[in-house]
Amino acid sequence: MAVIEEEGGRLNAFAKEPKIELTATGPLHSTSSRLILLIGALLVLGLVAFTVTIS
Repeated sequence: MAVIEEEGGRLNAFAKEPKIELTATGPLHSTSSRLILLIGALLVLGLVAFTVTIS
């Protein structure tokens, strides 16, 4: 831990930060993500159509 002395003699301790590592390097949108997005969009459109027909 790094310890510094501030004004007035106060001590302040800072923890050593770990190095950031990239864990996933694959594509942002996988096939399963696109499928879930498509199903969600179809569900929303279906609910909007249902709402329009009953009103």
